[in-house]
Amino acid sequence: MSKNFGDKLVIAISSRALFNLDESHQVYEQEGLEAYSRYQVEHEDELLEPGEAFPLVKKLLRINEKLEGEPRVEVILLSRNSADTGLRVFNSIEHHGLNITRAAFCGGESPYRYVSAFGCHLFLSTNAEDVCNALDNGVAAATLISSGSRDRKDDELRFAFDGDAVLFSDESERVFKEGGLAAFTQSEKASAKQPMSGGPFKNFLQALHALQAEFPPRTCPIRTALVTARSAPAHERVVRTLRAWDIRIDESLFLGGLDKGSFLKSYGADVFFDDQQAHCESAKSHVATGHVPHGIANPRANPHSNPDGESSS
Repeated sequence: MSKNFGDKLVIAISSRALFNLDESHQVYEQEGLEAYSRYQVEHEDELLEPGEAFPLVKKLLRINEKLEGEPRVEVILLSRNSADTGLRVFNSIEHHGLNITRAAFCGGESPYRYVSAFGCHLFLSTNAEDVCNALDNGVAAATLISSGSRDRKDDELRFAFDGDAVLFSDESERVFKEGGLAAFTQSEKASAKQPMSGGPFKNFLQALHALQAEFPPRTCPIRTALVTARSAPAHERVVRTLRAWDIRIDESLFLGGLDKGSFLKSYGADVFFDDQQAHCESAKSHVATGHVPHGIANPRANPHSNPDGESSS
Protein backbone atom coordinates (compact mmCIF):
# COMPACT_ATOMS: atom_id res chain seq x y z
CA MET A 1 0.00 0.00 0.00
CA SER A 2 1.37 3.37 -1.01
CA LYS A 3 2.40 5.53 1.96
CA ASN A 4 0.95 8.52 0.12
CA PHE A 5 -2.57 7.32 0.91
CA GLY A 6 -2.12 6.21 4.50
CA ASP A 7 -4.89 3.83 5.49
CA LYS A 8 -7.31 4.76 2.70
CA LEU A 9 -9.26 2.22 0.72
CA VAL A 10 -8.03 2.82 -2.84
CA ILE A 11 -10.04 1.70 -5.87
CA ALA A 12 -8.84 1.99 -9.47
CA ILE A 13 -11.45 2.19 -12.21
CA SER A 14 -11.13 2.24 -15.97
CA SER A 15 -12.93 4.98 -17.88
CA ARG A 16 -15.04 2.49 -19.82
CA ALA A 17 -16.16 0.82 -16.59
CA LEU A 18 -17.10 4.19 -15.09
CA PHE A 19 -18.89 5.60 -18.15
CA ASN A 20 -20.71 4.24 -21.18
CA LEU A 21 -18.19 4.61 -23.99
CA ASP A 22 -19.82 2.12 -26.35
CA GLU A 23 -20.44 4.71 -29.05
CA SER A 24 -16.85 5.91 -29.23
CA HIS A 25 -15.64 2.31 -28.96
CA GLN A 26 -17.67 1.50 -32.07
CA VAL A 27 -15.98 4.37 -33.88
CA TYR A 28 -12.61 2.91 -32.95
CA GLU A 29 -13.54 -0.58 -34.14
CA GLN A 30 -14.98 0.60 -37.44
CA GLU A 31 -12.67 3.50 -38.32
CA GLY A 32 -9.51 3.14 -36.26
CA LEU A 33 -7.57 5.05 -33.61
CA GLU A 34 -7.24 8.34 -35.45
CA ALA A 35 -10.99 8.57 -36.05
CA TYR A 36 -11.61 7.60 -32.42
CA SER A 37 -9.32 10.35 -31.13
CA ARG A 38 -10.95 12.91 -33.40
CA TYR A 39 -14.41 11.79 -32.28
CA GLN A 40 -13.57 12.17 -28.58
CA VAL A 41 -12.16 15.66 -29.05
CA GLU A 42 -15.13 16.76 -31.15
CA HIS A 43 -17.56 15.44 -28.52
CA GLU A 44 -15.63 16.39 -25.39
CA ASP A 45 -18.39 18.77 -24.25
CA GLU A 46 -21.02 16.02 -24.54
CA LEU A 47 -21.49 14.31 -21.20
CA LEU A 48 -21.08 10.57 -20.90
CA GLU A 49 -23.79 8.35 -19.45
CA PRO A 50 -22.99 6.24 -16.37
CA GLY A 51 -21.32 2.89 -16.99
CA GLU A 52 -21.46 -0.44 -15.19
CA ALA A 53 -19.38 0.65 -12.17
CA PHE A 54 -20.83 4.15 -11.81
CA PRO A 55 -23.36 3.33 -9.02
CA LEU A 56 -20.67 1.47 -7.07
CA VAL A 57 -18.19 4.36 -7.37
CA LYS A 58 -20.82 6.87 -6.31
CA LYS A 59 -21.60 4.89 -3.17
CA LEU A 60 -17.92 4.37 -2.38
CA LEU A 61 -17.22 8.10 -2.51
CA ARG A 62 -20.29 8.84 -0.42
CA ILE A 63 -18.70 6.93 2.48
CA ASN A 64 -16.32 9.86 2.92
CA GLU A 65 -19.28 12.06 3.82
CA LYS A 66 -20.14 9.78 6.73
CA LEU A 67 -16.77 9.97 8.48
CA GLU A 68 -15.07 12.96 10.06
CA GLY A 69 -11.54 13.94 9.15
CA GLU A 70 -9.58 12.91 6.08
CA PRO A 71 -11.42 10.99 3.33
CA ARG A 72 -11.08 7.24 3.78
CA VAL A 73 -11.93 6.20 0.23
CA GLU A 74 -9.98 7.20 -2.87
CA VAL A 75 -11.09 6.39 -6.43
CA ILE A 76 -8.46 6.70 -9.19
CA LEU A 77 -9.11 6.70 -12.91
CA LEU A 78 -6.83 4.48 -15.01
CA SER A 79 -7.34 4.77 -18.75
CA ARG A 80 -5.87 3.81 -22.10
CA ASN A 81 -6.94 7.23 -23.34
CA SER A 82 -4.44 10.01 -23.78
CA ALA A 83 -5.01 13.11 -21.67
CA ASP A 84 -6.28 14.80 -24.84
CA THR A 85 -8.98 12.22 -25.59
CA GLY A 86 -9.64 11.75 -21.87
CA LEU A 87 -10.78 15.33 -21.33
CA ARG A 88 -14.35 14.22 -22.07
CA VAL A 89 -14.11 11.71 -19.23
CA PHE A 90 -12.99 14.32 -16.71
CA ASN A 91 -15.70 16.71 -17.89
CA SER A 92 -18.24 13.99 -17.17
CA ILE A 93 -16.68 13.25 -13.77
CA GLU A 94 -17.07 16.90 -12.83
CA HIS A 95 -20.65 17.05 -14.09
CA HIS A 96 -21.70 14.01 -12.06
CA GLY A 97 -20.09 15.39 -8.92
CA LEU A 98 -17.62 12.55 -8.44
CA ASN A 99 -14.65 13.46 -6.27
CA ILE A 100 -12.04 11.81 -8.50
CA THR A 101 -8.93 13.94 -8.83
CA ARG A 102 -6.15 11.48 -9.66
CA ALA A 103 -5.76 9.68 -12.98
CA ALA A 104 -3.30 7.96 -15.29
CA PHE A 105 -3.92 8.41 -19.02
CA CYS A 106 -1.67 5.91 -20.74
CA GLY A 107 -1.95 6.84 -24.42
CA GLY A 108 -2.79 3.37 -25.68
CA GLU A 109 -0.67 1.41 -23.20
CA SER A 110 -2.15 -0.81 -20.52
CA PRO A 111 -2.74 1.14 -17.29
CA TYR A 112 -2.34 -1.89 -15.01
CA ARG A 113 1.28 -0.83 -14.37
CA TYR A 114 0.03 1.94 -12.10
CA VAL A 115 -2.25 -0.06 -9.80
CA SER A 116 0.64 -0.89 -7.48
CA ALA A 117 2.19 2.58 -7.66
CA PHE A 118 -1.12 4.09 -6.54
CA GLY A 119 -1.44 1.45 -3.83
CA CYS A 120 -4.77 0.17 -5.13
CA HIS A 121 -6.72 -2.51 -3.28
CA LEU A 122 -9.00 -3.19 -6.25
CA PHE A 123 -8.94 -2.59 -10.01
CA LEU A 124 -12.14 -2.74 -12.07
CA SER A 125 -12.03 -2.69 -15.85
CA THR A 126 -13.79 -3.98 -18.95
CA ASN A 127 -10.46 -5.12 -20.40
CA ALA A 128 -9.69 -8.75 -19.56
CA GLU A 129 -5.98 -8.46 -20.35
CA ASP A 130 -5.51 -5.49 -18.02
CA VAL A 131 -7.36 -7.37 -15.29
CA CYS A 132 -5.21 -10.48 -15.74
CA ASN A 133 -2.04 -8.39 -15.57
CA ALA A 134 -3.21 -6.71 -12.36
CA LEU A 135 -4.00 -10.09 -10.78
CA ASP A 136 -0.57 -11.38 -11.80
CA ASN A 137 0.92 -8.41 -9.96
CA GLY A 138 -0.90 -9.20 -6.73
CA VAL A 139 -3.83 -6.74 -6.96
CA ALA A 140 -7.48 -7.77 -6.67
CA ALA A 141 -9.06 -7.17 -10.06
CA ALA A 142 -12.18 -8.07 -12.00
CA THR A 143 -13.58 -7.70 -15.49
CA LEU A 144 -16.97 -6.03 -15.26
CA ILE A 145 -19.62 -7.78 -17.33
CA SER A 146 -22.37 -5.84 -19.04
CA SER A 147 -25.63 -6.56 -17.25
CA GLY A 148 -29.22 -5.53 -16.94
CA SER A 149 -28.93 -4.98 -13.21
CA ARG A 150 -30.50 -2.01 -11.51
CA ASP A 151 -28.92 0.40 -9.05
CA ARG A 152 -30.34 0.14 -5.55
CA LYS A 153 -31.44 3.61 -4.52
CA ASP A 154 -29.89 3.78 -1.06
CA ASP A 155 -26.50 4.55 0.47
CA GLU A 156 -25.69 1.08 1.78
CA LEU A 157 -22.93 -0.62 -0.19
CA ARG A 158 -23.22 -4.39 -0.48
CA PHE A 159 -20.33 -6.54 -1.70
CA ALA A 160 -20.68 -10.25 -2.46
CA PHE A 161 -17.76 -12.62 -2.99
CA ASP A 162 -17.31 -16.18 -4.15
CA GLY A 163 -14.94 -18.15 -1.95
CA ASP A 164 -12.50 -20.46 -3.73
CA ALA A 165 -10.13 -18.67 -6.16
CA VAL A 166 -11.51 -15.29 -5.08
CA LEU A 167 -11.27 -14.79 -1.30
CA PHE A 168 -9.36 -18.05 -0.86
CA SER A 169 -6.75 -19.75 -3.00
CA ASP A 170 -7.89 -22.31 -5.57
CA GLU A 171 -6.28 -25.23 -3.69
CA SER A 172 -9.65 -26.76 -2.78
CA GLU A 173 -11.14 -26.12 -6.19
CA ARG A 174 -8.23 -28.00 -7.75
CA VAL A 175 -9.08 -31.05 -5.65
CA PHE A 176 -12.69 -30.82 -6.83
CA LYS A 177 -11.72 -30.43 -10.51
CA GLU A 178 -9.26 -33.31 -10.37
CA GLY A 179 -11.06 -35.75 -8.05
CA GLY A 180 -14.74 -34.81 -8.00
CA LEU A 181 -17.11 -33.95 -5.17
CA ALA A 182 -16.31 -36.97 -3.00
CA ALA A 183 -12.58 -36.20 -3.04
CA PHE A 184 -13.26 -32.52 -2.35
CA THR A 185 -15.52 -33.28 0.61
CA GLN A 186 -13.05 -35.76 2.09
CA SER A 187 -10.17 -33.30 1.68
CA GLU A 188 -12.09 -30.43 3.29
CA LYS A 189 -13.15 -32.55 6.25
CA ALA A 190 -9.57 -33.69 6.80
CA SER A 191 -8.31 -30.08 6.53
CA ALA A 192 -11.17 -28.42 8.41
CA LYS A 193 -8.89 -26.90 11.06
CA GLN A 194 -6.21 -25.84 8.56
CA PRO A 195 -6.83 -22.29 7.25
CA MET A 196 -6.75 -21.86 3.51
CA SER A 197 -4.27 -19.57 1.82
CA GLY A 198 -5.53 -16.19 0.72
CA GLY A 199 -6.89 -15.61 -2.77
CA PRO A 200 -6.59 -12.46 -4.87
CA PHE A 201 -9.35 -10.63 -2.98
CA LYS A 202 -8.12 -11.32 0.57
CA ASN A 203 -6.34 -7.95 0.93
CA PHE A 204 -9.33 -6.08 -0.48
CA LEU A 205 -11.63 -7.83 2.00
CA GLN A 206 -9.24 -6.92 4.83
CA ALA A 207 -9.29 -3.26 3.76
CA LEU A 208 -13.09 -3.31 3.63
CA HIS A 209 -13.20 -4.90 7.06
CA ALA A 210 -10.93 -2.17 8.47
CA LEU A 211 -13.21 0.49 6.99
CA GLN A 212 -16.30 -1.21 8.42
CA ALA A 213 -14.68 -1.15 11.86
CA GLU A 214 -14.77 2.66 11.84
CA PHE A 215 -18.57 2.60 12.03
CA PRO A 216 -20.89 1.37 14.78
CA PRO A 217 -22.20 -2.03 13.62
CA ARG A 218 -25.80 -0.86 13.29
CA THR A 219 -24.96 2.17 11.16
CA CYS A 220 -22.17 0.77 8.96
CA PRO A 221 -22.86 1.63 5.29
CA ILE A 222 -20.87 -1.39 4.04
CA ARG A 223 -22.07 -4.98 4.13
CA THR A 224 -20.26 -8.10 2.92
CA ALA A 225 -21.45 -11.56 1.94
CA LEU A 226 -19.79 -14.83 1.02
CA VAL A 227 -21.84 -16.62 -1.67
CA THR A 228 -20.34 -20.04 -2.29
CA ALA A 229 -21.32 -23.33 -3.92
CA ARG A 230 -19.93 -25.11 -0.85
CA SER A 231 -22.22 -26.84 1.64
CA ALA A 232 -21.75 -28.74 4.90
CA PRO A 233 -19.38 -30.28 5.85
CA ALA A 234 -17.09 -28.14 3.63
CA HIS A 235 -18.33 -25.00 5.37
CA GLU A 236 -16.21 -25.52 8.51
CA ARG A 237 -12.88 -24.78 6.85
CA VAL A 238 -14.30 -21.52 5.45
CA VAL A 239 -15.48 -20.39 8.88
CA ARG A 240 -12.18 -21.26 10.53
CA THR A 241 -10.17 -19.58 7.77
CA LEU A 242 -12.01 -16.27 8.16
CA ARG A 243 -11.65 -16.58 11.94
CA ALA A 244 -7.88 -17.10 11.55
CA TRP A 245 -7.74 -13.99 9.36
CA ASP A 246 -9.72 -12.04 11.99
CA ILE A 247 -12.20 -10.94 9.33
CA ARG A 248 -15.94 -10.68 9.82
CA ILE A 249 -18.27 -11.50 6.93
CA ASP A 250 -21.79 -10.18 7.53
CA GLU A 251 -23.63 -12.92 5.65
CA SER A 252 -22.54 -16.36 4.44
CA LEU A 253 -24.56 -18.39 1.94
CA PHE A 254 -23.57 -22.03 1.49
CA LEU A 255 -25.64 -22.99 -1.54
CA GLY A 256 -24.48 -26.52 -2.27
CA GLY A 257 -24.39 -25.93 -6.02
CA LEU A 258 -27.66 -23.98 -6.32
CA ASP A 259 -27.85 -21.14 -8.84
CA LYS A 260 -26.41 -18.00 -7.27
CA GLY A 261 -28.36 -15.35 -9.21
CA SER A 262 -31.61 -15.31 -7.24
CA PHE A 263 -29.75 -15.34 -3.91
CA LEU A 264 -27.64 -12.35 -4.96
CA LYS A 265 -30.82 -10.53 -5.93
CA SER A 266 -32.33 -11.29 -2.52
CA TYR A 267 -29.18 -10.09 -0.79
CA GLY A 268 -29.23 -6.90 -2.88
CA ALA A 269 -25.58 -6.96 -3.92
CA ASP A 270 -24.14 -3.85 -5.55
CA VAL A 271 -21.42 -6.03 -7.05
CA PHE A 272 -20.54 -9.73 -7.01
CA PHE A 273 -17.12 -11.24 -7.71
CA ASP A 274 -16.70 -14.82 -8.97
CA ASP A 275 -13.97 -16.75 -10.80
CA GLN A 276 -16.33 -18.92 -12.87
CA GLN A 277 -17.98 -17.61 -16.02
CA ALA A 278 -21.11 -19.74 -15.50
CA HIS A 279 -21.75 -18.14 -12.11
CA CYS A 280 -21.12 -14.69 -13.54
CA GLU A 281 -23.66 -15.34 -16.30
CA SER A 282 -26.21 -16.37 -13.67
CA ALA A 283 -25.54 -13.28 -11.59
CA LYS A 284 -25.30 -10.55 -14.21
CA SER A 285 -29.01 -10.15 -14.86
CA HIS A 286 -29.57 -9.49 -11.16
CA VAL A 287 -26.49 -7.57 -9.95
CA ALA A 288 -23.37 -5.89 -11.29
CA THR A 289 -20.85 -8.69 -11.75
CA GLY A 290 -17.08 -8.88 -11.93
CA HIS A 291 -15.33 -11.92 -13.38
CA VAL A 292 -12.08 -12.76 -11.59
CA PRO A 293 -9.93 -14.62 -14.16
CA HIS A 294 -7.90 -16.50 -11.57
CA GLY A 295 -7.28 -20.10 -10.61
CA ILE A 296 -7.83 -23.47 -12.23
CA ALA A 297 -11.18 -22.47 -13.77
CA ASN A 298 -9.43 -19.83 -15.89
CA PRO A 299 -6.64 -21.16 -18.08
CA ARG A 300 -5.67 -17.95 -19.82
CA ALA A 301 -3.08 -18.23 -22.52
CA ASN A 302 -3.53 -15.02 -24.47
CA PRO A 303 -6.42 -12.83 -23.32
CA HIS A 304 -7.71 -10.75 -26.21
CA SER A 305 -7.90 -7.01 -25.96
CA ASN A 306 -7.82 -3.96 -28.18
CA PRO A 307 -4.43 -2.30 -28.68
CA ASP A 308 -6.03 1.11 -29.05
CA GLY A 309 -5.99 4.33 -27.14
CA GLU A 310 -8.89 3.53 -24.84
CA SER A 311 -11.57 1.51 -26.39
CA SER A 312 -11.08 -1.39 -24.01
CA SER A 313 -10.86 0.68 -20.88
